Formats: sequence, structure tokens, C-alpha cells
Amino acid sequence: MNTEQALQERSESKCELCGSTDALGHYDVPPDSDGSADQSVLVCNACREQIEDPTKVEVNHWRCLNESMWSQVPAVQVMAWRMLTRLAAEGWPQELLDMLYLDDETLAWAKANGDGENTEEGVVHRDSNGAKLAAGDTVTIIKDLDVKGTSLTAKRGTAVRRISLVPHKPEQIEGRVEGQQIVILTKFVKKAN
Repeated sequence: MNTEQALQERSESKCELCGSTDALGHYDVPPDSDGSADQSVLVCNACREQIEDPTKVEVNHWRCLNESMWSQVPAVQVMAWRMLTRLAAEGWPQELLDMLYLDDETLAWAKANGDGENTEEGVVHRDSNGAKLAAGDTVTIIKDLDVKGTSLTAKRGTAVRRISLVPHKPEQIEGRVEGQQIVILTKFVKKAN
């Protein structure tokens, strides 16, 4: 059985990223794919074009990763991680990344082509006391904050769990307060111990 047939069988003749059944072909997952089914994914032309040319990315097309990121196939997990990392600034992809678990070997493969490195490069998020913040941390709001566009007031002392960092904006984080995802300025939070 050749690679293409193995991928067709594994994926039930669907794109392993978006589920499309049109114009499928095998894609070697860089950087060191040996062309085997274990190091390749079956993708449609729309996914392939956007993977290979970041200027053609349609953000909403990749909402499909909400499903495919849970695949048990490491090559699919790698591609899901890479696309979510590229799109992390959009907000919702960062939430999915926060949920996605990759074992050490798969994560190393995902990072091997450099995706994810420049999103953190030189940007450090710090709380009101200068403590470094990381995605997934819990912070406490230190001042009552009116949330623009809503009647919600984020009260002083409110714990915000599992924060997301806003890429390229070290003064902003995102988190859920009373069930609503909001952007919070880091100068108004204190990292919880």
C-alpha cells in the first residue's frame, strides 16, 4: 500500500484538517518528512494553499481545527498546532492552543519549522508588580474595571483563571470574567501565587 492509499484509508477519504472531500492530496509535514503516512497528512487544496502561502490564509476556514486538533495522529496534531500558532493573534485560536496537549516529541516536531517562536520573541507580559505572566496563569484584578461595550464591571479581587497573552501587545491579556471573554490591561492585574 502506498502513502496516498494509507492516508486515504486513515482519513476515510477526507481532509484531515477541515474534513473536505474535494481535491485531496498528501502533504509531507516539514521539516524532515520521509514521505511515509506517519509523517504526512491528507489535505484538500484549500488547506494546502493556505499552509504554504500565509498571505492567502482565511481565518474562519481554520475554525475546523476545533475538531481536527483532537486527532490521535501526531502529524495532524502538528499541523493543527502550527496553524493555531500562526493565527493566535485572532483570539479564538489561542483558546484552542491553551486546550491542546502535545507530548514532548510531537511538540518538538511542531516547533521544528520555527512556528511559534516569533510570537513570543521580545514580548514579555508583566503584571502590576513586574511579575512575568504566562498563558494559563491565574491573575487577580486590583481595581474595579468597566468593560467597554457592556454593562459588566470586573470587580477588584476577581480571579481570572487561564489567561491568554495578546501577541505583540505586552500590556494586554485576555481572560473570562463572569463568563465573558475580555481584554484586560496588565497594569490592573496581579499574578496569583
